[in-house]
Amino acid sequence: MMIARRSNVWLALMAGGCLMLAGCGGGSAEKPGAGAAQGVTGQLIAQGTDSDWLSNGRTYDEQRHSPLTDINRQNVKDLGLAWYSDLDTARGQESTPLVIDSTIYITTAWSKVRAYDAVTGKEQWSFDPHVPGDSGVKGCCDVVNRGLGAWGDKVFLGTFDGRLIALDRKTGKVAWSVVTVDQSKPYTITGAPRVIDGKVIIGNGGAEMGVRGYITAYDAQTGKQDWRFYTVPDQPGNNSAKYLKDAEKTWAGQWWKQGGGGTVWDSMAYDPELDLLYIGVGNGSPWNQGIRSEGKGDNLYLSSIVAIRPRTGEYVWHFQTTPGETWDFTATQHIILADLTINGKVRKVLMQAPKNGFFYVIDRKTGEFISGKNFVPANWATGLDPKTGRPNENPEARYYKTGKPFIGSPGAGGAHSWHPMAWDPKEKLVFIPAQLAAFPYFPDKNWKHEAKGFNTGVDMSAGSMPADAKVRAAAAQATKGALIAWDPVAQKERWRVTFPSANNGGLLASDGGLVFQGNMRSEMAAYATDTGQKLWSYPVQTGVVAPPITYKVGGTQYLAVVAGWGGIWALAPGGVISQSGGPVRNISRLLVFKLGGTAKLPPAPQLAQLPLDPPAFTGTPQQLSAGAYRYGRYCGTCHGDAAVGGGLLPDLRRSALIGDKAAFQTVVHDGALKSNGMVGWADVMSAQEIEAVRQYIIHRANEDKALEKAPEKTSDKAGGR
Repeated sequence: MMIARRSNVWLALMAGGCLMLAGCGGGSAEKPGAGAAQGVTGQLIAQGTDSDWLSNGRTYDEQRHSPLTDINRQNVKDLGLAWYSDLDTARGQESTPLVIDSTIYITTAWSKVRAYDAVTGKEQWSFDPHVPGDSGVKGCCDVVNRGLGAWGDKVFLGTFDGRLIALDRKTGKVAWSVVTVDQSKPYTITGAPRVIDGKVIIGNGGAEMGVRGYITAYDAQTGKQDWRFYTVPDQPGNNSAKYLKDAEKTWAGQWWKQGGGGTVWDSMAYDPELDLLYIGVGNGSPWNQGIRSEGKGDNLYLSSIVAIRPRTGEYVWHFQTTPGETWDFTATQHIILADLTINGKVRKVLMQAPKNGFFYVIDRKTGEFISGKNFVPANWATGLDPKTGRPNENPEARYYKTGKPFIGSPGAGGAHSWHPMAWDPKEKLVFIPAQLAAFPYFPDKNWKHEAKGFNTGVDMSAGSMPADAKVRAAAAQATKGALIAWDPVAQKERWRVTFPSANNGGLLASDGGLVFQGNMRSEMAAYATDTGQKLWSYPVQTGVVAPPITYKVGGTQYLAVVAGWGGIWALAPGGVISQSGGPVRNISRLLVFKLGGTAKLPPAPQLAQLPLDPPAFTGTPQQLSAGAYRYGRYCGTCHGDAAVGGGLLPDLRRSALIGDKAAFQTVVHDGALKSNGMVGWADVMSAQEIEAVRQYIIHRANEDKALEKAPEKTSDKAGGR
């Protein structure tokens, strides 16, 4: 899964310069535009409807493209707010709404669900699965949820603590609930289920922490498990399936003791004609292949796209984007299916822009590599073999072999993360929410597997952002986001829009000639699909990372998005700054727009930030070194690189807790705030080590207080702000 991207990237950048309808479910053929009042079927999902949004990517091909044209280039300037609903979870919001029979369904942080009348915004029901607060420590990247699946009269939710729950979509009442992970291990679920032929298919996350990845199919009516597909082999002798026995040969050492990784935490797509389900597989556990597999082998099926039969879970083919993965280069990113004319021949293709920075076009029948090219600068590989698609690696990128740091571009945050792309069949363009950011990979020479916290085999403290205003400003200036229009046949960029930071929202394209995206500058915007010209924007008071959708009810087209800044960059960067000069605020809401909408948001609340007023540093150099390492491994995931908070969770430099040694121990060692998500760390850190962490935070707070008093302040200039 994704790293909780920390702002050590700032230092890094300075240093680095038929439909076969029988296979889609029962029911008579519905015409396009028909609703799903009688129940969601595979046929409806496959062909799509004008009025509804029935699956995560709208249709099984995951194109996130709408045929609606009522909102178009000529009138998008008249788009206004129709209604909004405030949410009760001020954490990252990444949900794709579903719209079924004039009802809009969303998930929120902490795996909650809400249903509204899609026209009026009146809440119809809500559901809280009561995810325990202490499960938050198992996540790499905030307690987010990306949406629901739908089938028949039910919607399906994966919860952060590893349950799959079926809800009656009219009432929100639980139809069934199953636990789909070993809850004693650091598994999470943040992705949206997909439903094929009455089977609810769900993956999981946790590869940063130390788990073995898989996906599972459950009967939509009963919750009974139908099959499970593991993505990495177990201990030799325990693998009965041929594809896992084949994978054994690509591993070395005792990888199974740390799980191996390979979680399927997000992307899936389905071709009903070929009856193939395509899944994206994540990174290794730990990242560092020198630890995970003695630096040997391709480590199948990490960082791969795998095609399987959705009825049985049978393996069909795979394509590996990053053999021997060691940089957190997942292939869990959005997968799009389309038919392209290549060299005069129509090809059924699969397209993906994974974290490693290369855009891939793959034959979705066979898994054959067709073409690939980097869509952002990449220094870990010089290109791809034109026949096999295998990367031509830079030997310096294998940091565990050289023993030296490697400033990787793209970095662990990815050239493209989870944020969905979109496809425009008229312009024949894929729109990519890209990121331009590096990361310093330092091999962790003292690493050992722990029961809690990041288990990456990379020293997160060694590349931390320094207390240097010029370095911070220049690094922030070098970290960008971009909306890239990519021609997948020519493998080249058509146009781009550049943003001052990464982690901008997912995408929606429409036949109105528009592509919609929210961004970290707290706006929703629409661009012309052919040129990238901005045609509309709306201030939404908060950063947007989730993708918008569109639907039509009663002759009116609507645009909807779940807004609320969060996820990895909001948790941990400390350097992602809003236009106002402070952290990007989180105001979690569902926003719905229409032409001529006149609703108004209330005035934005003022952000009150506590001053930097730390106690004096009284520790020793040895404490400082030890505290920095442990903070980087156990604390930075949530509280920010170099103790610089990102705005969502407490900025410990500003906390009164660091001035009280006993109170700090009560919280960090004993877990006094466990119910709020702040678990105790006594199982991995002694009281002396926790005191070293406290002294490190105090030291960092005093460094940054000195920076605030310095005459040369450059933070407001960072990123052109």
